[in-house]
Amino acid sequence: AGSKLREVFDKINNLLSGKPVQTEGQTVSVTQHPQGLEFVCYKLAEKFVKHGEGEVSFHHDSAFPIAVVLSGIWELHPRVGDIFLAHLHKKCPYSVPFYPARKEGTSMEEYQRILGYEVHDSKVEEQDHFLKRMSGMIRLYAAIIQLRWPYGNKQGAHPHGLSYGWRWLAQMLNLEPLADVTAMLLLDFLEVCGNALMKQYGVQFWKTMFYIQKSYIPRIEAVTSSGQMGCLSRLKNFVQKCLQAKEIPLPKGILTPSFWRT
Repeated sequence: AGSKLREVFDKINNLLSGKPVQTEGQTVSVTQHPQGLEFVCYKLAEKFVKHGEGEVSFHHDSAFPIAVVLSGIWELHPRVGDIFLAHLHKKCPYSVPFYPARKEGTSMEEYQRILGYEVHDSKVEEQDHFLKRMSGMIRLYAAIIQLRWPYGNKQGAHPHGLSYGWRWLAQMLNLEPLADVTAMLLLDFLEVCGNALMKQYGVQFWKTMFYIQKSYIPRIEAVTSSGQMGCLSRLKNFVQKCLQAKEIPLPKGILTPSFWRT
């Protein structure tokens, strides 16, 4: 509910503002320790990324309430936003977007970690699980860039708005595609913030969609084996439907004005 989200936001904002906050039966304040604020900013940013790779990866709709709170906190406490991006880029290099190359002397295990895979006792997580986590983080990022906290000061610009999404899309299309990963990330990103990008960039956006259909999807196809076609087929269908309808649907789970009255 909107009222619940406001409570969460106020509590985080009060904590970062140095006010005493009640939690688990005790009162805490960042002023209790010289590094208190820095520690809280770090842990909070880390927690938001964890929400992306956990909750959002299983419940796509949850990207929006989490993103709108982070967007508002980022506006008031830019340090949290900076550290959030650092955590996000480390956990999901595709959010830069960047496909790290393997450097000489880097073990395979270490390289898997750099690519974003979880490695425990030399066991690399399964591809499906890896893709799910990356998908959750990209969806959270795509939600953040288009949302503003509705009770904030609307005078300033969004601390990390749609222009960053437009840049992400352009950079993504300049990279050589990877099987599995590229198709999934493009689909996630366009499903979540395609509508907002369409409204903001109009003709330029449609030129990009046409480029994806005519030039980029064939390049993804060229590196995709027959067993990895699922994501690519969904991306193809999505782009084709949008171009035919000349419309990108609103994302499922977007927060409507009525949500804030709950």
